[in-house]
Amino acid sequence: MKRLSALLLSLLWLAQGVTAQTPTVSSSDILQKLQKLNTVGSVLYIAAHPDDENTRLLPYLTYERKLRTAYLSLTRGDGGQNLIGKEQGEPLGLIRTQELLAARRIDGAGQFFSRANDFGFSKNPEETFAIWNKDSILADMVWVIRTFKPDVLITRFPTTGEGGHGHHTASAILAVEAFSAAADPKRFPEQLKYTEVWQAKRIFWNTFNFGNVNLTAEDQIKLDIGGFNPLLGKSYGELASENRSMHKSQGFGTAKTRGQTFEYFKQLGGDSVKKDLFENSNISWTRFSSTAKLSKAIDKIILKFDPLHPELIVPDLVGIYKQLQVLDETDPTLRLWKKEKLKETENLLFACSGLWIEAFASDYIAIPGNDVVTTVQIVNRNKNQLTLNAIRFINQDSTLSLALKANELYTFKHTGKLPLNIAYSNPYWLNERHSNGLYTVRDQWLVGKAENDPLVTVSFQLTIQDLPFTLTRPVVYKYTDPVKGEIYRPLEVLPAVTVNLAEKVYVFNDTTPKHIPLVVKTNKSNAIGTLHWMLPEGWTATCAQPLFRLNSKGDEAIVELLVHPGTTSINGKISVYVTLDQDTLTKSITRLEYDHIPYQFILSDAEANLVNINLKTSGKHIGYIPGAGDDVAACLRQVGYQMTILTDELLDKGKLSTYDAIVTGIRAYNTNDRLQVYYNVLMEYVNQGGNLIVQYNTNNRIGPLLAKMGPYPFTISRDRVTNEQAEVRLLKPEHPAFHFPNEVRAEDFDNWVQERGIYFATEMDKQYESLLSLNDPNEKPHEGSLIVTKYGKGNFVYTGLVFFRELPAGVPGAYRLFVNLLSLPKNK
Repeated sequence: MKRLSALLLSLLWLAQGVTAQTPTVSSSDILQKLQKLNTVGSVLYIAAHPDDENTRLLPYLTYERKLRTAYLSLTRGDGGQNLIGKEQGEPLGLIRTQELLAARRIDGAGQFFSRANDFGFSKNPEETFAIWNKDSILADMVWVIRTFKPDVLITRFPTTGEGGHGHHTASAILAVEAFSAAADPKRFPEQLKYTEVWQAKRIFWNTFNFGNVNLTAEDQIKLDIGGFNPLLGKSYGELASENRSMHKSQGFGTAKTRGQTFEYFKQLGGDSVKKDLFENSNISWTRFSSTAKLSKAIDKIILKFDPLHPELIVPDLVGIYKQLQVLDETDPTLRLWKKEKLKETENLLFACSGLWIEAFASDYIAIPGNDVVTTVQIVNRNKNQLTLNAIRFINQDSTLSLALKANELYTFKHTGKLPLNIAYSNPYWLNERHSNGLYTVRDQWLVGKAENDPLVTVSFQLTIQDLPFTLTRPVVYKYTDPVKGEIYRPLEVLPAVTVNLAEKVYVFNDTTPKHIPLVVKTNKSNAIGTLHWMLPEGWTATCAQPLFRLNSKGDEAIVELLVHPGTTSINGKISVYVTLDQDTLTKSITRLEYDHIPYQFILSDAEANLVNINLKTSGKHIGYIPGAGDDVAACLRQVGYQMTILTDELLDKGKLSTYDAIVTGIRAYNTNDRLQVYYNVLMEYVNQGGNLIVQYNTNNRIGPLLAKMGPYPFTISRDRVTNEQAEVRLLKPEHPAFHFPNEVRAEDFDNWVQERGIYFATEMDKQYESLLSLNDPNEKPHEGSLIVTKYGKGNFVYTGLVFFRELPAGVPGAYRLFVNLLSLPKNK
């Protein structure tokens, strides 16, 4: 190590305040953490998706019972729906991952995931296991159990199917198997290079009373979790509302509850108990013979704690830390708790000392091999004996031996280069292509992790009293927004240049060439490069100017390719890349920016599908009423329609006759209560000869369906067909929907993605015609996926077919059928 030079590090004493990078640790927080220091018990809650967890139970276990608590969600929710935007698939999974982490910051629990991909709704565990690969997900669950080492496992759902979703049932079946498999050295022995077997004491099913399904019983273990926590100033029902409401993409905002609330538990395995999850289990330090005195020592600290002067217990916490340091590590259980409690004690020491340290960069983007300017700020806010011995910046150690004066802010600045071989800060599970059921994660230590560890950090060597510590902080970026105030965002390690295609799929319906704009963006100054592309067989492309020069960081250039489909072109991918400074850069970037989660992004290969469809269109002008968010309007625009987004202002005017058809986006009637106001306007539009196509809506918690939609009554059910290969039968093969302007045949239902349809119509008035019949294996046929009625000169259509998935995926048959619905002939 070497002493910091004046060129690399300037030391400034500034008498000014500092805004917290993380939530402020109050004295009530410290007291709760002191109480938790005396508990050595843990619980792992297990279910299938983000938002499946019991948001009342987790804060009760964490804050009331002081247990080390975590939630294992087998999936990241990629296959769900999205109430707040258009994101589907991987981007939605990233949003829901961050929503879960936001919920965990409220209830204090940890968060794990398996590699399972949420491929969409599944009706039974057999289908789920066939797609996931059961043993792979079981291995992940066993890994989490062996490394987290819970005393108790709790499943959200039963093994017998009452949870409804096949993923739900599968999560319970896997939990019961993992309870035993984690303790068996013959199961997944490759994991034992890194950890040891673990036998949890018990496994329970947290029974429920949802809607008309009540699976609770008085002979089950019954716990009142509705208590009030005076240190938090909230009941666990109030906390449940706060963390549940973080699942904003799923429309899960809930009201706060107060007073008694009971949860029920049915035991599924382990030594039998009657009254409590931890009955006859010692979860205090007397659990181990060598630590019996720790409980009394911690109790004394709790009694001594003065909320106005938390620094007074620092010497006592130093003593606890030293006792923990010398504990024997032969017993794996004690070794686990030694590690956990050392970290908890360390955090308590920093909190009681009032120590604040943060490291932030001058920009939120960093490039491998380039400089990062880092500022470090440190303040010792209480009167403690704190010494800063050294700082390790990027690839550089620097010694200081600086005694930190009380409440003085120290600022250090440093410039250092990132390694050329540093990885991009992409979500680790999205770094490689994956199957429909399983993400590709090759590093065993990444399995189960909720998100990436920070790539760029600064480490601090400190001494509190006579105790040395190493504290690591991630390098972040912060700035001041004139409305929101001080904002933090993660530091992003990105390629020097990214290139984005506007669409995932480009649809051609003849041999006419199309202009495809490519957005080239630089993350460095003076970027001079060349754009290249690769095309599937039978396609050609020309570019007037493939060379680009971008002078300033953040500059963009739009480069247009003119892509020509040939008469024998084969559908496939267009791949785009740039060459820059002898580097080949192949990534595009998708940004996700929502106020309730940190800024996120995904780096993926810069590519899109090219699809040439034998497609005829009729009519040109389509009005689109947005719903919860989809790309249907953009897809229709690609095949030649002139799309107009129908705002309230346009609907208020009522002049709709210029539109050949009007389409409502998914869940439009759930999310836009003004559509009830426009019912008569839309019905008159149909009566005068227009076609109104209503895509699926729900009749559940996301929004009560109070608005009328069609000219005659029908009900929306929860019926769906999840098998995307399910046979589709034409009930009215002579109907114009199957003939004009395109012939729709059985093969047009080939290669659909994820599912066939959701939220089908039922209890239809006799005026409606059902055009299709379809069902999942071993189920009765459903005839409400596509219903049509004539009304005056026009036509009304309700469809639960998932066009919002199929059109962006470039499924030819979906385009032909949807165009036909837009083109239904006027009635005489």
